[in-house]
Amino acid sequence: MLMEYEVLFSRALILTILIETIILFIFIKYLFKISKEKIPNSKLIFAGIFASSLTLPYLWFILPYVINDRIYFIIFGELAVFLAESLFYKFYLNISFKKSLILSFICNLVSFGLGLVVF
Repeated sequence: MLMEYEVLFSRALILTILIETIILFIFIKYLFKISKEKIPNSKLIFAGIFASSLTLPYLWFILPYVINDRIYFIIFGELAVFLAESLFYKFYLNISFKKSLILSFICNLVSFGLGLVVF
């Protein structure tokens, strides 16, 4: 059973990284129109990988031991991930707090929604 959970987690992590990194590129380059001189592509790739790799294990392996109720788990977990990633984006990408909140919200909304469909 544990191995199945770890495999599922690995698939979810890969999907999350792909989705959120693509969204980072779209928003930074095309919606916010920030040049690659200001935020290089390599920095966006690292941000997409690091943010998800930092928060998803917490959501899958730590939080279930703290919160048993499924509704509270989803609300608190997704809110914590959203806030943590928005702070990371703000400081690492050196963007405004408003942009980091929008970016984190969209990244997490899309990856959560697609995760529900795929898994």
